[in-house]
Amino acid sequence: MTITLSGKSNVHAVVSVAGDKSISHRAIMLGAIADGVTEIDGFLPSQDCLSTISCFQKLGVTIERAGDRVRVFGNGLRGLQKPAGFLDVGNSGTTMRLMTGILAGQNFDCAITGDASIQKRPMERVFAPLRQMGARFSNNSTAPFTIYGSTLRGIEYTLPVASAQVKSAILLAGLYAEGVTTVVESVATRNHTELMLNMFGGKICKREQYSTCAPVSKLIAQKVSIPSDISSAAFFIVAGLLIPDSEITIERVGVNHTRTGILDSLAQMGADISINNRCQIGGEPVADITARASRLRGISLGPDIIPRMIDEAPVFAVAAVAAQGQTIITGAQELKYKESNRIGAMAAGLAKMGANIVETDDGMIINGGAPLRGATVMSHNDHRVAMSIAVAASIASGRTRINDADCVDISFPGFFELWRKL
Repeated sequence: MTITLSGKSNVHAVVSVAGDKSISHRAIMLGAIADGVTEIDGFLPSQDCLSTISCFQKLGVTIERAGDRVRVFGNGLRGLQKPAGFLDVGNSGTTMRLMTGILAGQNFDCAITGDASIQKRPMERVFAPLRQMGARFSNNSTAPFTIYGSTLRGIEYTLPVASAQVKSAILLAGLYAEGVTTVVESVATRNHTELMLNMFGGKICKREQYSTCAPVSKLIAQKVSIPSDISSAAFFIVAGLLIPDSEITIERVGVNHTRTGILDSLAQMGADISINNRCQIGGEPVADITARASRLRGISLGPDIIPRMIDEAPVFAVAAVAAQGQTIITGAQELKYKESNRIGAMAAGLAKMGANIVETDDGMIINGGAPLRGATVMSHNDHRVAMSIAVAASIASGRTRINDADCVDISFPGFFELWRKL
């Protein structure tokens, strides 16, 4: 599908965006291995999250869904069943990596596959620590691969690369291990797994850079309310900052401190952003975020903040293109291993629209202030690239065409319908 967009002006709106993708995945997974019925409200019915549901159904779990409401009839910690055939994760790296941690300690073997994109995503970073715990895998470093059910033991593991997915896989494997399992981070990553595990009755202790999981006899089903995804809200936040004479409020957004790097970075650029109506929902901090048209200035971002805004880096690049002065992004090499090489995809797409942007090995150098013009841009079948280019189109002259734009369904079904209502 090709979408054609034109520039916008004077947008004043209050919007609600889709539920948090990371939390939706984890709610299904923990509900599946808990005792009892987990009720989820605000679930994100995106392709990625539906892949998680499909995989756990194939593992013998009964799951009922009506829109954004889901009921998971848990099989218990040791109740998953050997699937018939491959578990297909589609395009979802979160499903593949977190589920690998759960399946490593089962008493059966299973095989995982996915689409062409997922078969390029590196898995050795997950396999390496799980092997130290006693897990066994086929000799593939990417999908498709086989997990051989094994007896696991607890370890202490220092993450060589900041990754919430790798951390989560290790902690979930720790549920099935003998002894405690500890993950050490040099840079903090999103902590949804730790928060939700404790909510379900797990024993996760967080101390400075150490996250420790002690084995438990069972997890207990919960009622989970999922806030709006700050990664989805980021597109509207940046649009509110860049479109002249505009003010956009996004309601009920998750503002977990491990996810708010985008807000901190935009504030450093001089963004007029306010955060109101703070509260807690399901153990997660939530607030309304208002972004007003602002004059932004270039800044430097390094590896200390990138893990807290890894999914928002593409749309941050759009903000940097519109800012005055130079923005330098370093330490973002992890962006090369997402649905696309997001460094290359964003640099190429924005340059085609007239931006002065240079791709580097671990980030970008952006000389802001060059006027953008409409162009035909490839999404590279990457949902975050497609939505980021939509934001760039809102401040470009002429029309912008985004090819393969239906990839937004991976994380934000209905994005373009909501975008056009603005």
